[in-house]
Amino acid sequence: MEVSGYMWAGFIGLVIVMLVLDLGVFHRKAHVVKVKEALIWSVVWISLALIFNYVIYYYAGREKGLEFLAGYLIEKSLSVDNLFVFIMLFSYFNVDPKYQHRVLFWGIIGALIMRAIFIFAGVALLERFHWLIYVFGAFLIYSGAVMLKPRKTDIDPNKNPLVRLFTRFFPVAPNMHGSKFFVRINKRLFATPLLIVLIIVEFTDLIFAVDSIPAILAVTKDTFIVFTSNVFAILGLRALYFALAGITQYFYYLKYGLSAILVFVGIKMLLSSTPYKIEIMTSLLVILAILVLSVLASVIFPKKVIPEEDLKLLENEESNPTEK
Repeated sequence: MEVSGYMWAGFIGLVIVMLVLDLGVFHRKAHVVKVKEALIWSVVWISLALIFNYVIYYYAGREKGLEFLAGYLIEKSLSVDNLFVFIMLFSYFNVDPKYQHRVLFWGIIGALIMRAIFIFAGVALLERFHWLIYVFGAFLIYSGAVMLKPRKTDIDPNKNPLVRLFTRFFPVAPNMHGSKFFVRINKRLFATPLLIVLIIVEFTDLIFAVDSIPAILAVTKDTFIVFTSNVFAILGLRALYFALAGITQYFYYLKYGLSAILVFVGIKMLLSSTPYKIEIMTSLLVILAILVLSVLASVIFPKKVIPEEDLKLLENEESNPTEK
């Protein structure tokens, strides 16, 4: 797909305008994002992505349009798994709900920068060293298998390498200070725990990108398609978090679906240079089918979820048994 500098500038300009409107107008004052507001923003971001998808389809053809849609679906579905980490992280640090949007906003700014670096580096490497496509494919199959392992429910910031490096050179205040990332105490500058939360969010996305970028490169190696589909999926991640934060635990079979998607795109990557290569339309239909089936399975065969309060009470009773 031939992309002019004006197209790149226009897209980046659109992203900047939307981010300025998001933080500078609609979320200028810190507030708790309700489900209704989150759903509205989710519809806005998804609608923008689909409109952009139609523009690509109209000007660049059916193949490129399908590549964008497949890439967007892969990134969007894999990002749902990231929401579990955000929920545990905000719960661990007891982050006030009205400040969570601010953390995710700046986290996404950093994610956009890191994704751009990953994408351009990944495409350049595949163009120069074609054999890496088999390494990426095998890695995706491995990642899909690893995803089936039980999820860790504890978050220890002292074990995070970025946090450990940061705290070696910068003091951290013991308590939160509203929405501030830095605060002065006795004329000395301290980072707040909210900044530590932001660092972990950035680190989480860095790890997440290691899976998601190769997954989209399995669908297309068009830099513009990969970047734009990634950006639209990431920009809608905050709204998706606030819309689904309370119910993500009920999508029990979704992780199996995401695992299957990673394995499938890994196989697609391994077969890309053989007579048995999987066409983009087939890929799109398989990805959609896996997502729909995993969500339907979660609804039809729900796993009983113990409320957090009852779970803590049960753990306390087991650790401190009393005689009746």
